[in-house]
Amino acid sequence: MTAASSLFTVFAFFLLLNCRDVRCEDTELRVSAQVCHMCRGSLQNNTAVGNFCLFSSDSRVEGRCCLRKTGETLEIIGLDISNCSLNVLENLKEASAAIIIDLSHNPLSNLSDLLFVGFSSLNNVMLPSHLLCPGGNESWHKTEVKGDLRFCDGQRDACNQTGQMSWDCPENSLCAPYGPGFFECACASNFHGYKCLREGEFPVVNVLGILCGSTCLVSLLLWLTQRRKAKDI
Repeated sequence: MTAASSLFTVFAFFLLLNCRDVRCEDTELRVSAQVCHMCRGSLQNNTAVGNFCLFSSDSRVEGRCCLRKTGETLEIIGLDISNCSLNVLENLKEASAAIIIDLSHNPLSNLSDLLFVGFSSLNNVMLPSHLLCPGGNESWHKTEVKGDLRFCDGQRDACNQTGQMSWDCPENSLCAPYGPGFFECACASNFHGYKCLREGEFPVVNVLGILCGSTCLVSLLLWLTQRRKAKDI
């Protein structure tokens, strides 16, 4: 093999790796494409979400979304679906990591109380002025109406004190914010099970062993019974 052919082989190898990376990234983008392309057009720099994205490190624009790579996945940190003639809004789960969302200038009559469950990072929301902030105005540090827009800034912690024991959660569990007006209870260290009543590590090996054993047994019984029926036919 000549030096020229060796160089070409190395170049082709790195080109293949780059193409694989692009395909992987495109796959990640397609995961969030539905909500990012809910409206026509692209994110503009002169908007609240556009300016937020412009000054966010390692961010990029996809449709009406501002994306940021976290580990091996792309997360939506900003979403602008303003002025989209939306009458109903039912699902925004793909944008649950969003920090800022603009829903202004849409003929929305109301918003479901469950629309923002899990949006624990959400810090700024813009809405038509006749709508209340997600979780109620008490779920935000500041709410303000300017003209036909309502601004919800600074999501309040729904727990008594994040990371501490809470009277809203069962004993041996911790309260953590889970979106405007919502919280979730997670078992404290070394506790698990129903209402975190069981102490010690979860017996993963035992549970998997029982599950696999019962699955194999049921499969064997089904195979034997179906085999007998097949012979009779």
